[in-house]
This record gives sequence, C-alpha cells and structure tokens, in this order.
Amino acid sequence: MADRLEMTTDLIDYVCQHGTRESAPLRKLRKQTQALPESSMRVPPEEGQLLHFLIRTLNARKVMELGVFTGYSTLWMASALPEDGRLVAIDKRKDWKDLAETHWEEAGVRDRIDFRVGRAEHVMSDMLDAGEGGTFDLIFIDADKKSYTTYFELALKLLRSGGIMVFDNMLRLGDVVDPAVSDPAVDDIRTLNERLRDDSRVEISMLPFSDGLTLVLKTS
Repeated sequence: MADRLEMTTDLIDYVCQHGTRESAPLRKLRKQTQALPESSMRVPPEEGQLLHFLIRTLNARKVMELGVFTGYSTLWMASALPEDGRLVAIDKRKDWKDLAETHWEEAGVRDRIDFRVGRAEHVMSDMLDAGEGGTFDLIFIDADKKSYTTYFELALKLLRSGGIMVFDNMLRLGDVVDPAVSDPAVDDIRTLNERLRDDSRVEISMLPFSDGLTLVLKTS
C-alpha cells in the first residue's frame, strides 16, 4: 500500500463534499469571495473545517487570526466558539470589512469577532503590553509571509501552555524546496520551518495539506 497519496482535484472535491460542514452563510461568502481578483487568498473549505475542529477540540474561548481578507476563515472559527467566546481578527487593510461583516452578521457571530485594522506585530505587541500574554487558546497565522518568524515569537507569548498556532502557506506553492527561488517571504518561511523543527518549546505537525499547514503546540 502506498504511503503517500497523490491528491487529485477529484479527491479534493470528495474531501470537501464528505469531510466539511459548510453552512449556508459560509457557502455564500465563499462564492462571493471567488468572484474577487484576490480570491486565491481565501482558505479552502477543508482548511476552514480543520480550524473549526481544532477550536472545538481545545474548548477554545479566545482565538486570534492574523490576515482576515473577506472573513471566510474568520467565520469558520467564530462559528466554533461559544457565545461568550472572542476572536481577535487582525488585518492591515479594511478593503473587505463590509463584505465580511455582512456575512458575520448573517451567521449570528458578529458579536464574537473583534476586528482590528493594523500591522499584526504592532497589535500583538500592544496586547502583550496590556497583560494578555498566555491567554489565547489558538492563533491562526495567514498574514504577511515575510514576518512569520516575528509572528511566531509574539504568538508564543500570547498563547497559553497547551495552546495551538496554525501557520498557513508553509510550502509556499512548492517554492520552499526550489533553490532557484529566493524572496523575503520564501526565505522567512524556510527559516521558520527550520526553527520550528528544532525548538524545544513546541511540538509540531507539518501537513502537506492545502499549501502546507503547520500545527504548533506550545508545551512550555
């Protein structure tokens, strides 16, 4: 039996059909997002389902997202939180804020989402200064790729012990293994991949899933 399955479009479609529970508001937001020129920035449904699952598994009440776009992944996560849960959603742009909030409202989770506009490292540093270190259950990181190593250290301080970070795009469309490719985003992701492998403060699971997803468990 093969130990590695080549993922075809048909298999991915099968996963989406049988392995996700995309609500009507999520489906509507996904379809509207797909019509945008920047649609490739949206996470796929199976990734949203995994984020939802992790939040439920952790019994998470306090979550953070770096990189919101149209709020599709935000909606997946907010839907997994209890009514008194809180999701701090950070994006440096507010271009799609109205689109996101319309669907958050429709899904009945707008009051769980604290949307903040600004550079993620600044917002995270401000939260640390405000005494929020060690209080987050899960942090999803899908923002400026060339700042991933910076986000990692800040997120490690904000997470509680036993909390989880989720890094998206850790394979960077395959560029991480191509020596001919060198740009700030790819270089920083390579650096982080090496650092995570050797960091005794965390446990990791790197998944060849979507564009590469790494789960990071804070152990100390």
